Parts: sequence; structure tokens; C-alpha cells
Amino acid sequence: MDLFNSAINLVLSFWVTVFSWAPPVVGLSAMAALVGVGMLWVFGKTSNQQAMKAVKRKVHAALLELRVFADEPAVSWRAQKALFAANFRYMGLALRPALVMAAPVALLLIHMEGFYGRAPLEVGHEAVVTMAVKGPLSAELRAPAGVSVETPPVRIPDAGEISWRIRPVAAGRAVVQFTVQGAPVSKTIASGAGERFAPGRSVRSLLEAIWNPDEKRIPSDAVQWIEVRYPESRMEVFGIDWNWLVWFLLVSMVAALVLKKRFGVVV
Repeated sequence: MDLFNSAINLVLSFWVTVFSWAPPVVGLSAMAALVGVGMLWVFGKTSNQQAMKAVKRKVHAALLELRVFADEPAVSWRAQKALFAANFRYMGLALRPALVMAAPVALLLIHMEGFYGRAPLEVGHEAVVTMAVKGPLSAELRAPAGVSVETPPVRIPDAGEISWRIRPVAAGRAVVQFTVQGAPVSKTIASGAGERFAPGRSVRSLLEAIWNPDEKRIPSDAVQWIEVRYPESRMEVFGIDWNWLVWFLLVSMVAALVLKKRFGVVV
């Protein structure tokens, strides 16, 4: 799993580097358009296009019938039943391509969160790093010169958590070192406007590594996860403050709809 996650993160890092000359929304929009085209191609290859064309003709016929025979209740009722039946048939036909695309698109979005969803810590601003441990709440934190540890460990026995307040004093990536039951555990801290990748929660569990793919799994059995509370990253487009995921989905859908005729795909 670590190798798989690292490979995807490497590709995304390359993509971000290619568009480093522009605001983040430019690279995000290009990625969204590319994914939209990819989903359109997969939809065309995995769906029954002939059946979908037939269903759409039935939908158009039912809508026309509703408009022409609006004053005839019996005909309108029959058209409404045909319209509902056609819509359910269409959803059934669209289910297979949706299932094919769901897993790869979800994995991509999970990995993109570290690049577009979280903003690196501001230099000089405090943050909290929290570790969940098994057994006795005992751990030490050592930080390099670029990060200052502001408080001693604060333990929450009921939750099995230990927290420290830290403050980055220099921009860049710094690796803080924990010692838990004599074993070393590390965590990357990203700070400064020049950083684009803010690694989220580090985990021990193989299953949780699917949802938290930013760093390698924690090697110590005594540690469940380590997390730094990064601020949310927002981007302004057309004077509106957007969440990156909303903008990504919007651009990908627009790209697919604009190019569907060129690809000859019925959606």
C-alpha cells in the first residue's frame, strides 16, 4: 500500500510542479478537465449506448406528449408513467459505468486532498500535533530548527491521545521525531506559502492507509495515528471562494458535457 500511495503522490507532485508557475486553480482545472474527458471515454466504453439512445428517445417522446396533450388527463397520466419508467431504465443503464469509475476517481480525490484541500502552516503561527497511542501515554517529541515545540505533552487518557503545540519558524518541510516506547516515529510538517503538499494524518492500519495516503504507514505498533491540524485551503474564482472539490467536480462535468458530441457518447 505504501508503494501504491507513493506512486500516485509522485505523479500528482509532478503535475503540481508543471503548473507551479500559475495559481493552484489552473493546475486543478486542467486536472479536472482531463478527468472529465477520461470519465466520458470510460462511460462510452462501458455503457450500452444503443439502449441509452432508445431510452432518451422515449424520454423526449413522453415530454412532448405531456406538452401536447396537457388537457387530456388520461394521456398525460400515461406519458408520466412512461417518463418515470424511462428515467429508471436510464439510471439502471448508467449504473455499470458509474461503478467502474467510482473506485479510481475516489482514490484520485483522496490523494488530491493533500495538494489542494489543506494549506501548509503559516510561519510563526501555532498549530497542534496529536498522536493516538496504545497502552501507557508516554512519548517524546523532538523538532528540528525550523519548528519550535511550544508546550510539553498534553495527555488525554480517555481518548488515548497526546498533543503538543508547535510553531513553524521557517518555511519548508521539516520532519519532527517522536520516541514512543523507545521506538522512533516521524511526521512531516509543511509550512510556508511556497509549499503545496500538506500531508494529513499518518496511520498504522493498512485499511486506514487507503483514506490517509499522504505518508508511509507508522512502523510502531504502539502508535495508531499522528495528525497535524492544517488550515483548509480555499481558492477564489470569479470573485467566489471555492472549495477545491466543488470546483473540480464542476469543471470535470462541464468538460464531459461539452465534449460528449465530439466523442459520440450519449450521457
